[in-house]
Amino acid sequence: MNFYITYILIGVLLFSFAAIFALFSVYAERKVAGFIQDRLGPMENGKWGSLQTLADALKLLQKEQITPTAADKILFALAPIVIFISVYMGFAALPWAQGVIPAALNIGVVYIFAIISIEAIGILMAGWGSNNKYSLLGALRSVAQVISYEIPAGIAIISAVMIAQSLDMHAIASRQGLGTPEAIWFMGFWDVTDIGGIFSWHIFQAPHLIVAYVIYFIASLAECNRAPFDIPEAESELVAGFHTEYTGMRFAFIFLGEYAMMFLVGMVGVVLFLGGWNTPLPNVGSLRLADWTTGMGWGIFWTFSKVLLVVLVQMWIRWTLPRVRVDHLMSFCWKILTPLAFLCMAVSGVWRLLIM
Repeated sequence: MNFYITYILIGVLLFSFAAIFALFSVYAERKVAGFIQDRLGPMENGKWGSLQTLADALKLLQKEQITPTAADKILFALAPIVIFISVYMGFAALPWAQGVIPAALNIGVVYIFAIISIEAIGILMAGWGSNNKYSLLGALRSVAQVISYEIPAGIAIISAVMIAQSLDMHAIASRQGLGTPEAIWFMGFWDVTDIGGIFSWHIFQAPHLIVAYVIYFIASLAECNRAPFDIPEAESELVAGFHTEYTGMRFAFIFLGEYAMMFLVGMVGVVLFLGGWNTPLPNVGSLRLADWTTGMGWGIFWTFSKVLLVVLVQMWIRWTLPRVRVDHLMSFCWKILTPLAFLCMAVSGVWRLLIM
């Protein structure tokens, strides 16, 4: 009985975290947009612009749940749930610190990558179920975009997995700091096993992993439908794309799924490439910075700090770059990112065999 209660509590905590993170992310994104584009509302509406976010939350709660007459009512109602659940379940395999992981899976990387892919089905359900030409076009664009960009993202992830020799997210993070089960070499020539810090992160264990992380980060923006890859929601052409017909709490679930997805893909990148919970501070002679900043509490702090920094960059890009054209989007994926990702994977194999 206690076993089930524990898992229910973990589920409630993860859901609460996703909701709170979405609320603060909306506020943070408005502040970022306000600074970059000189928008007055997020800067002056209430104390530090906080009333703008509260007004948005109240607006969503008060809106009527409308189902179009010609819509497929079952698909229309289920789509927001599928979109959110597919992202929400991915949090189960994420390691937050040493020994702090909701579900320790030895194939955690495969599980997360597979569960994220289900979001495309929910988006297609929303577009088709709405019986709206704008929604359907947005859904088809999103499915084509997500499926295409999953390929370079997955291959970039394989590049890191080949270096780590594990699909377990917890084991991969453990291998990027103090207490690692095998020696760590900075760029293949400097033993940093006892130094730790930023030098032991995957992204610095081999030069090509820097390229692999950039590929993954760009592809993750496309999978989140974030600008400049937000053509599935293009307001100028498709009104709002696949969620045009959604209002109230149904739209809130889609909105919640998008922000939870931002955190999820950011944390996957942090665990695979940026050291996970491990400190960025190295041991320097008698100054044992890595030793002093390692532990469960520090691990959770470093995980959140790194992921929130990645999310900040995602927001910065959204309010800086214009939306790309759909043919440029697909061409960039298949002609540039995918070949580069395959090259990184090949280099990972050679690097693991000949250098590590």
